[in-house]
Amino acid sequence: MSDVEALKSEKDKLIAEMLELQKKFIDREHNGGISGKDYWASDEELLKDYRKVYMEKAMRVVELSHQIVGSEP
Repeated sequence: MSDVEALKSEKDKLIAEMLELQKKFIDREHNGGISGKDYWASDEELLKDYRKVYMEKAMRVVELSHQIVGSEP
């Protein structure tokens, strides 16, 4: 596997993980709603680190995209 293929594979994996996080979030929202307090300060497993984890994955996808095309962020 080339370096570019490895980067693309990591990017695809992260995007799949992000989509799964979004699906879980939307399911939770539809099944009982999410208050502002829950979104910003929940101890519940999904919501506890949702924003942080999602942002880290999104930033890594941006980083990988730049590496794949050879541009600077």
